[in-house]
Amino acid sequence: MAASRKLLIIDDDPDFVEGIRPILVGAGYAVDAVHNPKDGLRTLQSKPYDLILLDIMMGRGAEGVMVARKLRNDPKLKQIPVLIITGIREQIAFLFPGGPVHPHFVDVDELVEKPVEPKLLLDRVKALLEAAEAKKAGEASKS
Repeated sequence: MAASRKLLIIDDDPDFVEGIRPILVGAGYAVDAVHNPKDGLRTLQSKPYDLILLDIMMGRGAEGVMVARKLRNDPKLKQIPVLIITGIREQIAFLFPGGPVHPHFVDVDELVEKPVEPKLLLDRVKALLEAAEAKKAGEASKS
């Protein structure tokens, strides 16, 4: 099942990307990575992906928030699950109230903090992909 799943990592830290890529590839996922928000959005327009792993703190600040918001406003891309993997709480000492992601902060599917344990990473990726597949199956059965 995982072999056909394509993931895109959008993160400006090449060391972090090269640390998690082998974990994901080892689990059978096809993984592409880009190191800035503009390339991420361009790549998403040119290729289909099943899941996006997105950093928040890129470029001049929280440019990942802009990417997540653009994804949710794009009819073609808004169905792709987004897993934020970030050190934002540590970097700006901001705690999201009420849950892992405050609903008005940015519309994403889940947030995990860096550094992320490999098992947690794989569990979250698998759960988000399964939820997206179940949602698609539910929508198809309604048609």
